[in-house]
Amino acid sequence: MTTVSPPAPTGTGSPPGPDPGLRHRLAERGIDRQLLLLVPAIVFIVGLFVYPFLYGLGLSFQPREGGGPFADYERFFTDPYQRDTIWKTLVLAVPAALLNVLASVPIAYRMRGRFRGKRLLTILLVVPITLGTVLTAEGLLNYLGPAGWFNRLLQSAGLVDEPIQLIGNYWGVFFSLVITGFPFAFLLILSYLSGIDPSLERAAATLGARWWDRFRHITLPLLAPGLATTFCLTFVLAFSVFPSAILVGNPAGETRVISIAAYQAAYEQYDYPFASTIAMIMAAVELAVIALVLLWRSRLYKGSTGGKG
Repeated sequence: MTTVSPPAPTGTGSPPGPDPGLRHRLAERGIDRQLLLLVPAIVFIVGLFVYPFLYGLGLSFQPREGGGPFADYERFFTDPYQRDTIWKTLVLAVPAALLNVLASVPIAYRMRGRFRGKRLLTILLVVPITLGTVLTAEGLLNYLGPAGWFNRLLQSAGLVDEPIQLIGNYWGVFFSLVITGFPFAFLLILSYLSGIDPSLERAAATLGARWWDRFRHITLPLLAPGLATTFCLTFVLAFSVFPSAILVGNPAGETRVISIAAYQAAYEQYDYPFASTIAMIMAAVELAVIALVLLWRSRLYKGSTGGKG
């Protein structure tokens, strides 16, 4: 007796699932359900960074007094009082970032190994992160001010007759940027140096290479990506200086940085299109410096990064 199976139901039941072959091909390209985890981060970045940037960019082409979309850009670059803020900010940010990076390299290079007191020394080097800009400025005023400990020590020792002016000028802001920026540079450089295989230097040492030759031809090229990245991050932090330029600088003179110009345009003159123009110029200068640094890195070292960072 032959049994005839009933026909498969049609038009009822759950719809067929997605093609397993398609899902496999998408997974090979990194497209799967785990990408949904990126949605909150994308929404956060778009809402907090991308949209404000695009809004400010569009606002910079709508000058309050008319004259065409580039009127505020022309106004900025034709006014020496505004244009000079770029140079004043660069003169502060570039040396501070360079000093932080250069000072971090030998310290981090020595601290790669194990020695007694390493943890305590690391804590002391990164403590300024917890201080904040305002507390750092207050400390500088108490220490380097005209009536501060440093000047009183020099005067009591007979080394100077009058207090040295280290606050309320360029040097006050520069010291503040170095103090607050060094811990970030140190931690980043230490991370990159820790990721470089020490056996490479040991192999060179067995072949008779001196420590300077080992550092110059092995460690430094491998560290170049880390140096470039660290400089870019510390430069961006220093270029956006604002509280220090007011608290321990001269905001109406030599430390009238570009962020102060943007603040004055927005909240003193209430000219938001012009403030947006200054912010766009500020971003363009930062990107130009970062591009130059990355170009230097690509010429110095062509390969994968040598550290963990």
